[in-house]
Amino acid sequence: MRRLQEQLSQQRLDSFLVSQLSNIRYLCGFTGSAGALLLTERDRRCFTDGRYTSQARQEVKGAKVVVGRTPPLLAAAQWLGKHRRNSRSRTPQILGIEGEYLTVAAQKRLKDALPAGFRLREAPPLIERARMVKDTEEIQHIRAAVVVGASLFPTALETIRPGVRENEVAAVMEYAAHKAGAREMSFATIIAAGCRSALPHGRASEQPIPSEGFVVCDFGVILAGYCSDMTRTVYVGRVGEDARDIYEAVREAQQAAIETVRPGVTVGEVDRAARNLLKKCNLAKFFTHSTGHGVGLEIHEAPRVAAGQKEVLCPGMVITIEPGVYIPGKWGVRIEDMVLVTEHGREVLTPTSKQFTAL
Repeated sequence: MRRLQEQLSQQRLDSFLVSQLSNIRYLCGFTGSAGALLLTERDRRCFTDGRYTSQARQEVKGAKVVVGRTPPLLAAAQWLGKHRRNSRSRTPQILGIEGEYLTVAAQKRLKDALPAGFRLREAPPLIERARMVKDTEEIQHIRAAVVVGASLFPTALETIRPGVRENEVAAVMEYAAHKAGAREMSFATIIAAGCRSALPHGRASEQPIPSEGFVVCDFGVILAGYCSDMTRTVYVGRVGEDARDIYEAVREAQQAAIETVRPGVTVGEVDRAARNLLKKCNLAKFFTHSTGHGVGLEIHEAPRVAAGQKEVLCPGMVITIEPGVYIPGKWGVRIEDMVLVTEHGREVLTPTSKQFTAL
């Protein structure tokens, strides 16, 4: 928080109101569902309501806890107004906000709660930039989440059979995740079988697994607040050469992208490596999403590993590499690992084999 406070004057801000809950957690440790963190050059205050009195006092580090009945955003605005009335300064005060996370209605309420002499300004993504590079403790948490997440895949393999519903597979995996200590899943588990495997975000449904075809399994867990994310694709039934070929093309595309990861490379270059490989196989047109994304307190964080993106990889970044090929009405394949950018290259964190698996 101190570094963020030091940047206020550089950004021509008198204060900064943090409203995104994951950013609040990152800065001061508070995990409640109602909160606002107000930073001035000399003050740090975490506002919440009575439901979180004990929790906030236990969790918040480096900021004063303010509990009240007023919604946290408005309470922060009222505190600023009171602070200004006690000040001799009459110059306009600029309050930085996270415009991306505040609705128009919330911004209007905030404006109405501030006294005359305050102006709102959308601040640049200062916290998101800081969150891209993980420290040692964060990387330890991510490693632990990856291990628990990967431990669920054998459970999936034991459960996937023709006739078993997709949501049954997901339920067994999620139960195993909780038994292993996960607080919750990182996102709604994707189990997409047969022609549904061509849906990149085909959440587990009541559909039974068919007697033949690919099954895409995309899942992750949250442990100590940090997310894991992995995808494996397996085949059920009699395997044809076309199935093996498409799988190997995706696996090679992923490996090409992984081998591109190192400090100084742009995320756009990583994306290009995967697409170029699939282009050689005449499959690039079936790769319909970005190659990956950052992972941390949220499942999707900066940087976005996508075509044309200029963000440069730095040691401590954790990203996913997840190319996929989706042929509508037929099948789809995706393979995903989490990758840590190291001082001299990369480390694949996901320990699970990516060899073609037929059940």
